[in-house]
This record gives sequence, C-alpha cells and structure tokens, in this order.
Amino acid sequence: MKILILGIGNILFGDEGIGPHLANLIEEKYLLSSPEHSVDIIDGGTLAQRLIPIITAYDKVVIIDCVKVEGGEVGDVYSFNFDDMPEYITWDGSAHEVEMLQTLQMIEMMGDLPPIKIVGVIPHVIGENSTFSMTDAVLKASLTMERVIVDYLGELGVSVEIKNREVSLSEIAQTTYIKGVDYDLGV
Repeated sequence: MKILILGIGNILFGDEGIGPHLANLIEEKYLLSSPEHSVDIIDGGTLAQRLIPIITAYDKVVIIDCVKVEGGEVGDVYSFNFDDMPEYITWDGSAHEVEMLQTLQMIEMMGDLPPIKIVGVIPHVIGENSTFSMTDAVLKASLTMERVIVDYLGELGVSVEIKNREVSLSEIAQTTYIKGVDYDLGV
C-alpha cells in the first residue's frame, strides 16, 4: 500500500503553514518503515488542483491542514475521514482551504479519491503581515496532531521510530521555505 502524508497550507501566514511545517517535522523526526507499505511525505503548499495526480496515485492519504469550525477556538484539533466529515467543519478559513476542499470533491466526483484522513487545527488567521512563526496554541496543538498521525500510521502497519528527538516545530517553521514544494514528485 502506498501512503501519502500531505501537508497543505501557506507558510507565509503563521498558523496557516501548520500542514507543511508538521509534514516536514515528521520527515525530520521519524523513521517510517514497513515491509509491505511505502510512505511518502510531501509539502503540498497551496497547490490544490495541481495535487490531483499525486493524491490519486496513493492508496491512503493523510492531509494535515487548517480547518474552520463554528464555535471552535484557535488550537482545537480535529481528525476525521473526508467521506465522513462532520457538518460543523466548514474548512473555509482561507483561500487554500477552499481550494483543497474543492480539489478533494473533484477527485471524489471522478471516482478516484483514495481514503483520506484529515488532521486539522483551527489557526489564528492573520491579515496581511507575513510571518513564519506560529501561535503558542497551534504549537501546543501540533503535539496532538503529531500523535494522531503517528498512531494512524501504526494502525496501518507502519513502524514509527524516533530518529531525531531534538527537532522542534518552531525550528522547522523557520526553514520550511528552504525545502519548498517538491514539483518533481516522480509519481
């Protein structure tokens, strides 16, 4: 089985970069292995529809992103399957979220959508000022998100070992832009 961990978000707007930042943290922090499964980790940035051929090439996908929840607070974490998305999740906090939701709906309409697990957090939405820094609430929430993803990979039969305990999300957030989006994904 081919498994994809896909970080979605705009790294220029603080908390909204949690997807790429957390995907990069998982890649730096963990050794993921399985005799029968492969796991790829991709920073999908805000590419949305350009990710269609990538998403459809996998058997299972974990999407890390921001969500909007009526009555929720910054730092609240939600984990759900896309085909069973709770009604209170609107997932429309910013343009990249709307585009990603529409992208998944388009893939679903084509009949090519693999099972999708979404791990999301409510971000502090900033206006025009760019920053790579995230709020304390989302940094704290990232620990829950990380645990949810690691546990899910374990359920799928992927062995997860820590290879670098010293790496932190705050540190990764300052360097995600260097890694950038991998356009030559070989899928």
